[in-house]
Amino acid sequence: MNVHDKEVNERLVADGRYVPLMEEFYTIQGEGFHTGKAAYFVRIGGCDVGCHWCDVKESWNAALHPPTAVEEIAEHAAKHSSTVVVTGGEPLTWNMGPLTKALKDRGITIHLETSGSYPVTGVWDWVCLSPKKTKPPLPEWYALANELKVIVYNRHDLKWAEMHAERVGEGCLLYLQPEWSRRKEVMPMIAEYVMANPKWRVSLQTHKYIGIP
Repeated sequence: MNVHDKEVNERLVADGRYVPLMEEFYTIQGEGFHTGKAAYFVRIGGCDVGCHWCDVKESWNAALHPPTAVEEIAEHAAKHSSTVVVTGGEPLTWNMGPLTKALKDRGITIHLETSGSYPVTGVWDWVCLSPKKTKPPLPEWYALANELKVIVYNRHDLKWAEMHAERVGEGCLLYLQPEWSRRKEVMPMIAEYVMANPKWRVSLQTHKYIGIP
């Protein structure tokens, strides 16, 4: 790639016409409200939130993932499913407007998984807000969240979860999900908490249990 090509790609990514694409695949949603439903996943590279337990750290460095035209991504998605889940990394690192428009132009329902740490761009049919302590959500995300999914690593995370539950809208669904590497240690604590506080539900990474992406 010459210098000119590099500058063009950087400009296309900056305005959202291209995104650093880590991977895209058709699978079953494994977490949260839509668990068990088929969907096409689009994983965007780039994240500076820095969760120590992140299971896709390879997504963090956007430079490792090729700038890909959003029209191309939308074409791939439309061949597989009427539902797309945009995840990361942190997708909102980039302007999501062009990608969501390209998907909407093809009649696709769009779900988002985000930490909420960047300003809102794009149009979303379902927002899963998963706040992180290292870079908490911006206020605008709480009103948009359809589900709040808090990853539980230790007991203090339950207090953290309640703090965010107080800020989301009345209709927002509340989920506690054990951090995968500590699921055996924290799951009994989560189960006890949900039984005592039934406004919460348990979310599990079921895709890992059944061995699919």
